[in-house]
Amino acid sequence: MRAATIRDEQIVLEDHPDPSPGKGEVLVEVHAAGVNGADLLQRKGLYRAPPGSHQDIPGLELAGTVAALGPGATRFKEGDRVMAVVGGGGQAERAVVHERQLMPVPESLSWAEAGGVPEVFTTAHDMLFTQLGLGPGERLLVHGAAGGVGTAAVQLGRATGARVTATVRNESLRDAVEELGAGGVIPPEVFGEAGPFDVILELVGAPNMPGNLTALENRGRIGVIGIGAGAKAELNLGLVLGKRATVCGSTLRPRPLEEKADAARRMERQVLPLFDTGALRVPVADTFPLDRAAEAYERFEAGGKLGKIVIVTR
Repeated sequence: MRAATIRDEQIVLEDHPDPSPGKGEVLVEVHAAGVNGADLLQRKGLYRAPPGSHQDIPGLELAGTVAALGPGATRFKEGDRVMAVVGGGGQAERAVVHERQLMPVPESLSWAEAGGVPEVFTTAHDMLFTQLGLGPGERLLVHGAAGGVGTAAVQLGRATGARVTATVRNESLRDAVEELGAGGVIPPEVFGEAGPFDVILELVGAPNMPGNLTALENRGRIGVIGIGAGAKAELNLGLVLGKRATVCGSTLRPRPLEEKADAARRMERQVLPLFDTGALRVPVADTFPLDRAAEAYERFEAGGKLGKIVIVTR
């Protein structure tokens, strides 16, 4: 099979042996795979894939058809449309995935859209609802809302009845984020004036954290997912105590199978039906064929995009 491959911190196209599904696993013919920030870090040698995943083939999410079933795999049948968050190896023509990590692809989604769903929507849903308990009527602030996780979070917040405010640095993208369901889209420099917020989703990093605490409502919650702008912040613990605030962080990729399976089942019950009703959509900024995977990474790094960059294999 052909796969995007990391060589000397660059992405090249190489041939690899076809994978074979083991017990409880499924061989997937990959049709599309999203590009994520973690892929860029892995390419630079800064974020190793978890044990058992490809170190040289990036790709944290994929969508495709079931090609073969390993021993004991019964959730799906050959030909089914499936998608999943994976530890690595998604940007290839074929991949092996445990059946419990797989989710069915909603009928309304194209392959490019499906390839951009698993990582960002699972990440946003897990943090907003499983960890932070976002509820109807609460005020949600999403930082960095034009990216993949940000566009997912804005829509999920709107769908649950939260009042969503979003920060977007690129002025040309603010109207598009508002169309996704944000009640207000503002420059990041002024978010402190728009509070207080019950829940803050931090996708940018350390520079926002002091202001996040100041803008937080009593008993508010801050969920940290992205730290691209910096990992170390100074927090006023007096505010944490006085506001009875919760600050938590999350990564999805290195979790054990049980936790990934639980997140996938929650997605199936609470999120996937909303694509077919039109309540959710997948903004795809650009697509690239597999043999132009390196260009997909360049497009991701260039910024100025709304939603996902997706590699399509066929």
